[in-house]
Amino acid sequence: MTRRSGDQEAETAPQDVTAPRDVTAPRDVTAPRDVTAPRDVIDSREVTDWWATAVSRIRPGEILLRGYPVEQLIGQMSFAETIWLMLRGELPTRTQGRLLEAALVAAVDHGPQAPSIAAARMAATCGVGLNNAVATGVNLLGDVHGGAGQQCMRVLAELERAVAEGADVDDAAKDLVAEYRAAGSHIPGFGHRFHPYDPRRTPLLDLVGAAVADGAAPGWALRAGTALERALAEGRSRPVPMNIDGATAIVYSELGFPPELGRGLFVLSRSVGILSHAWEEKSGGARIKGPIPRRLLPSYEGPAPRDLIRPEGEKGGENGEGEEGTGRADGA
Repeated sequence: MTRRSGDQEAETAPQDVTAPRDVTAPRDVTAPRDVTAPRDVIDSREVTDWWATAVSRIRPGEILLRGYPVEQLIGQMSFAETIWLMLRGELPTRTQGRLLEAALVAAVDHGPQAPSIAAARMAATCGVGLNNAVATGVNLLGDVHGGAGQQCMRVLAELERAVAEGADVDDAAKDLVAEYRAAGSHIPGFGHRFHPYDPRRTPLLDLVGAAVADGAAPGWALRAGTALERALAEGRSRPVPMNIDGATAIVYSELGFPPELGRGLFVLSRSVGILSHAWEEKSGGARIKGPIPRRLLPSYEGPAPRDLIRPEGEKGGENGEGEEGTGRADGA
């Protein structure tokens, strides 16, 4: 640090906030301050520890990701495996990396009927940057649109706790379904407003089943999820099959991710589809596209067209004069 003299040095000297202070002693804020008195010096470790991290170390000519030089990861690790490394701190097994990648691929897109993608496409026609369009779509992913996977992971964990306490998994699933139905709620991760049968379900569950058979996954989430599917189908002419949120909830639960990270991984996956649609729309050159074609107008349910007729004011305006006086009865 460059040494300075006089008042300037005293004013800019760093402060040691780690030194013990008498916090009970009142300070006379009205008394003149001696700006020439040197302040305590702050410990440099307090500064460098402010954003202490175990995720990465960045120095001139060096980039370590969880301790691994990035040049060793490039070309050797897949993107999904690198995501695992960054989130979990260690390298995944081949099976873990494959399962994570499968879940990320499965949820990557669901077309412009998904509000997040439609919003990103509309934003892209409004002259904003591509990053703004993607952010518009991603910011629509919340509890209602995009949160069912996280919610399903919690339901699966609830079933697992019941089983750990001695309950049969099918009985526990039936009880849980009954509770949700009595409350008028639906179980997240099951049924789909568009697909009678979600084509992404079976490939993901088959991969989880193979991992369980090989001892690479514990299997509890798969058992809980399929038990819920059976309970939901009982007594119905049409089943309520598992959707992508339920299937990825099983994958992420089997891989040991907490529910909140399950949502984060879904957002990471779906952002690829959002980016693709925003780029396609932006590249098309259309300007200011709304939610429906311009030739169509939203249905109107308000009053019929009517003329504006101001009600006449009472006699005796602001000046105390009536209609025939110089004052206007309406006060205008």
